[in-house]
Amino acid sequence: MSNSNNNFSSTQSYLEISEIKDNVVVLKKGGLRAVLMVSSINFALKSIDEQDAIIYNFQSFLNSLDFPIQVVVNSRQLNLDNYIGQLKDREKKQTNDLLRLQTASYLEYIQGLIKMANIVTKTFYVIVPFAPSEAKGGGIMSKLKVISSPTSKILGSREAFEKYKDQLWQRVDHVVNNLGGAGLRMTVLNTQELIELYYNLYNPDISEKKGLADINDLDLAI
Repeated sequence: MSNSNNNFSSTQSYLEISEIKDNVVVLKKGGLRAVLMVSSINFALKSIDEQDAIIYNFQSFLNSLDFPIQVVVNSRQLNLDNYIGQLKDREKKQTNDLLRLQTASYLEYIQGLIKMANIVTKTFYVIVPFAPSEAKGGGIMSKLKVISSPTSKILGSREAFEKYKDQLWQRVDHVVNNLGGAGLRMTVLNTQELIELYYNLYNPDISEKKGLADINDLDLAI
């Protein structure tokens, strides 16, 4: 048992995340991160005028940024094992001969499609950062203290955390408002969704087979 706990602790030592709370990722180095899930648009199906408008709006957005952002594309092979299992159960329980044949035919089609095509799902994210050293106000000495002990400064004071989170959220609002002009829809991931995201990234096989427990059932101590 102790060996398992030691392995768990050594794994956590490689993670840059100190804590996830109030819809914010707190890094060990003191930075804050907000994660936005962003919709996609089919650019090729837009008219020339619409394409020009999208390009112009996106260019204006990039020119308006005075802070860095990170764009992440998460590609994952679609796992349909559970869906196929449900179809097989439905086929067995079907009492109508015609519906049973239709279910079997559809099941055969899905299985053949999976063998022929590598079906991949893509999810798009925009990561918005904020560092305490960028905070508005405060003298040079206070900023040096934040740099010397960044995580303790943030997590040790609720007032400091709220202050930095508010400035992070100003950046989030800027991103949402400007990318919305390019026809993109966004949502800020909450605490549960952030935990699921990082859990899935580090444990793709487990998450596909078992899913994720509720946040209240997870051991999140770091």
